[in-house]
Amino acid sequence: MATGKTATLTFRIDPGLKEALRAAADQEHRSIANMVEVLIRGYCERHDIAISPPKETKSPNGARS
Repeated sequence: MATGKTATLTFRIDPGLKEALRAAADQEHRSIANMVEVLIRGYCERHDIAISPPKETKSPNGARS
């Protein structure tokens, strides 16, 4: 899964759908954010959508992360 920097995603969702997502996350012992990531990755795999690898960044001291 993702390591390093992450992006923030904010969206509105129907309360019933949010509750279903929470139940699915609980059943899988995941956070809601991680469950959303797993669902998106699964969708992309099933539909042959490539997920770009994280971009490498340099810290102020020149080390790569």
